[in-house]
Amino acid sequence: QVQLVESGGGLVQAGGSLRLSCAASGRTFRSYVLGWFRQAPGKEREFVASTAWISGSTSYADSVKGRFTISRDSAKNTVFLEMNSLKPDDTAVYYCAARTLLNRTWGSWGQGTQVTVSS
Repeated sequence: QVQLVESGGGLVQAGGSLRLSCAASGRTFRSYVLGWFRQAPGKEREFVASTAWISGSTSYADSVKGRFTISRDSAKNTVFLEMNSLKPDDTAVYYCAARTLLNRTWGSWGQGTQVTVSS
């Protein structure tokens, strides 16, 4: 069973930076895609970024391109989300998620970490 634990959220001023971490465990992730989603109050959960574990290929939502970077440390089974030039609209609970390469459904989720960007 895949377990995902996020950390690194907090309060930051607009224009600032944060780095989120997601520690993954429970199996080997060579055939997995790890991603980040977020959910703001009153809004639906939305895709932020993802990376394929074995290739390192990445994908980003248009709203974060050029500001956020997803990366992974295979030795530590950890995925990172580096967030720069943060805006108040980035305020949300950020979730780490995992799916297999062959399954489009994100089947595993972390508990979430709060990111608050003040103006």
